[in-house]
Amino acid sequence: MGLWDILLGRSKPVPPDLDQLFALPSAAVTLEAAAGFTPTGRGAVCFATVEGAAFEQMHREVQALLDADTDRTGPPVELTRDEYGYSWLVSHRSPDQLSDLVNDLHAVNSAMEVNGFGPQLLCSLVGFHDGSGRRLALVYLYKRGTFYPFCPVAGRAQRRDNALEMQMKSLLAGDLRIEQDLGRWFPVWGAPGL
Repeated sequence: MGLWDILLGRSKPVPPDLDQLFALPSAAVTLEAAAGFTPTGRGAVCFATVEGAAFEQMHREVQALLDADTDRTGPPVELTRDEYGYSWLVSHRSPDQLSDLVNDLHAVNSAMEVNGFGPQLLCSLVGFHDGSGRRLALVYLYKRGTFYPFCPVAGRAQRRDNALEMQMKSLLAGDLRIEQDLGRWFPVWGAPGL
């Protein structure tokens, strides 16, 4: 960063640090102990839709890599598209296999990055729920290297529980690098991993 950038208030974006995903299991312990949220066993990687043979080859490689793990529920990774046109690679595990789920998400992100699809990566998320039916996603923003909680209100179309999100922000500040700019806490309505 140069002198003009400093004088004009510009800042360099934080480079992605996929190893931040490995903090999710300790955050899950905090979530369960302090708020009663447990993992659902579902997680997903979201990216701008990519077409072509190179992407299909990368998807097959990820499938083969994750298929080698026989301790899995369902297909290794399924590819879906949401109503907004974004693609999601979704992984399913049993709820007690959060570390394995995080490894899956890290592998998918790394494979996309290595194969030149890093600029298309948007976010990754892991789903949680509590005994009263509330849902929570811990969303990792790829381009920011930070997390934020997303808490949709059950049974209400596109409404979020902002108070719960703020509570989770405070609760997880010691476990995860939380995104401080609330304007970047994008809603992920209908995310397949949630």
